[in-house]
Amino acid sequence: MRWEGREGSRNVEDRRGMSVGRGAGLGCGGLLVVAIIALLTGADPQQLLQLLGGAAEAPTRTGPAPPGQAQPKDELGQFASVVLRDTEVTWGEVFAKRGTAYQPPQLVLFDRAVRSACGLNSAAVGPFYCPLDRKVYLDLSFF
Repeated sequence: MRWEGREGSRNVEDRRGMSVGRGAGLGCGGLLVVAIIALLTGADPQQLLQLLGGAAEAPTRTGPAPPGQAQPKDELGQFASVVLRDTEVTWGEVFAKRGTAYQPPQLVLFDRAVRSACGLNSAAVGPFYCPLDRKVYLDLSFF
């Protein structure tokens, strides 16, 4: 596929260079309380920890540019943007033939870990779609 010089999507948010920081930890007592709640309710302790830690976590910027403000400058980022644009055009045409409108997703480029409406995810999960925020998350180091 020849992609260089082709139009990229405007629906790209580049969060690479951001880290998902952690706030104050729960400590041993907090972990014990979470374990007891999980046993009593049958809830997944990891989900409880994620919910409790979610309020204390905030992304911090370590790179030079604000996310989502410019098209990716690197080759892999530009390639992902061009592929996304191709899917937007193709699915737009397919949906139009059926009399409906295609709602293109936002592509979020990240590295190491990312917070989405579906929770905190590491790069180990690979590319994923979160239906709660209609975004596709992609760690380019996956490739």
